[in-house]
Amino acid sequence: MMAKNSLEGSKEDLSKISEEEMLRWSKEELVKRLRKVENEKMNLMVEHGNLMKDVNRRLQLHLHEIRGLKEVNQKLQDDNQELRELCCFLDDDRQKGKKLSREWQRFGRHTASVMWKEVGMYQQKLKDLEARQETLLRENVELKEMVLMLDEERSGAGSRSSIDSQASLTNLNGGSATRDVGDGSSTSSTGSAGSPDHHHHHLHHHKAGDSKAGAMRRSMDDLSAPLHHRSIPNGLNDSSSNYIRQLETKVKLLEDDNKLLSQ
Repeated sequence: MMAKNSLEGSKEDLSKISEEEMLRWSKEELVKRLRKVENEKMNLMVEHGNLMKDVNRRLQLHLHEIRGLKEVNQKLQDDNQELRELCCFLDDDRQKGKKLSREWQRFGRHTASVMWKEVGMYQQKLKDLEARQETLLRENVELKEMVLMLDEERSGAGSRSSIDSQASLTNLNGGSATRDVGDGSSTSSTGSAGSPDHHHHHLHHHKAGDSKAGAMRRSMDDLSAPLHHRSIPNGLNDSSSNYIRQLETKVKLLEDDNKLLSQ
């Protein structure tokens, strides 16, 4: 700047000096002024070169800064692109999560409704089983009462048959004794074995023995029969057996239902 000011000052001085005055200068003074002007010009050139170097250096710095900013910008753009892709991925994942949550909610509601229906169905089954169990208990009580009643009736009938058999035996023994006493002696009854009275007495005694054997066989058959056949009369045997079979079938069905519920 100083050289520029001195050059401008020398130009102003030369412009102020007239040509006549310059012609009057001597060679030494002209050479001196020329060298001065050349020195100032060289200083200006050096200063201009320094300024250019400074400008170039600043330009290089600005170029480096621009390159760095470009690299930073590119990196930021890459990061921005990655963030966009990540946001898109997260948004897709969020959409999938929402869809999955809706599906799970729908599945949960469906499962809950199915479970409620099954629970209601099992509760109804339990109520039915309880009702059937109560019915079975009542039927068992009725069956016990019927069995006791039939057993009492059977025992009464057995006692009456035993009394009748004992009475028939007593009558037979009494008739034989009366017959022997009425004849007077055993020889007379023996001697009259070929008579019609003796033949009639023999037939009567044979028939009484047969009735006694039949009664004994019937009593032995009654004693050898099973308990439920002995306790049930002949008129009620078929209906009671069918009723007992129905009760056994019901008990088996209830046991199967209890096994299914326990599983």
